[in-house]
Amino acid sequence: MWGAVGRQAGEVGRSILTSRRSNDNAAAMAWAASKRLMSTGSEITVRDALNSAIEEEMSADSKVFVIGEEVGEYQGAYKVTKGLLQKFGPDRVLDTPITEAGFTGIGVGAAFMGLKPIVEFMTFNFAMQAIDHIINSAAKTNYMSGGKISVPIVFRGPNGAAAGVAAQHSQCFAAWYGQCPGLKVLVPYSSEDARGLLKAAIRDPDPVVFLENELLYGETFPVSPQVLDPSFTLPIGKAKIEREGKDITIATFSKMVGYALKAADELAKEGISVEVVNLRSIRPLDRATINASVRKTSRLLTLEEGWPQHGVGAEICASVVEESFYYLDAPVERICGADVPMPYAANLERLAVPQIEDVVRAVRRACHRTSVEDRREAA
Repeated sequence: MWGAVGRQAGEVGRSILTSRRSNDNAAAMAWAASKRLMSTGSEITVRDALNSAIEEEMSADSKVFVIGEEVGEYQGAYKVTKGLLQKFGPDRVLDTPITEAGFTGIGVGAAFMGLKPIVEFMTFNFAMQAIDHIINSAAKTNYMSGGKISVPIVFRGPNGAAAGVAAQHSQCFAAWYGQCPGLKVLVPYSSEDARGLLKAAIRDPDPVVFLENELLYGETFPVSPQVLDPSFTLPIGKAKIEREGKDITIATFSKMVGYALKAADELAKEGISVEVVNLRSIRPLDRATINASVRKTSRLLTLEEGWPQHGVGAEICASVVEESFYYLDAPVERICGADVPMPYAANLERLAVPQIEDVVRAVRRACHRTSVEDRREAA
């Protein structure tokens, strides 16, 4: 069986290598893609931002290919790979059987040989079937080979809670992968994040886990002409101050950035100025930006969908206590998903993930502005 898989991997590699285009042609195709985006105006969806990033990188570098379930004929489970099969053909957009362990292993092997696979998981919950390849092969091989073998591979797909898909399809894996040396873990929020971070991930010589959010795919965000330029990338490991403030810092990522911004709008009506830090990267974590913000505001709230124990927020709290403890004017607040498997019932599901009102109440507590309603809720 595995001999057949090895032969298939070799055939895939040879097929991709023999289908290389000239640099001039690749540049022209990338420019055409960016012009098409520019013609749609100054706003694009997260889905289109991801699609354009993959298309441009495949045009610019013939070593890049996409592999996964339904990425070709079906155009991707969430249509992120729409149009790629028609443009690049089945040698570079490979539909696979339902076997995460199989196609992830092929992808990692191809990366060992110098190709640049983009492995799509229909959901990161299914990536658990392939976690040995991700952790033991992709993440550790560069170190174990003494730096002789690079593993330029991207593992991407939706992560975290969606809606009505229950416990086995609603987990946030940011903390899981963020703990592993050898991996880079990115968590985009906006269209700018999605486009700039994915292009950077594809170009990176190390394995990158790229955690998207299903509920953000259809969200539209404004983008500048700079973001639509084919050369645009964002630095890995650098957070973004989404909103400046002076009373409290909210450090968060992915979909929760939107919740933090909406809570900040509500709190501004009460005279509370909130600074929102969009982490963008879980590993490496931009501790410098987080601590600089906390030293300015003297208060911290972390916000994430994942479980509380050993979570991303817990790591941020440790960093701030170690580096900025004497700047704090209030205990750190942590908002996470409930410490239970995700319920299926809609009313219980809502209680299991953070809501905007949870953020508002926590900020009031930290700023000593609790209302009568807040005290009743706490009781």
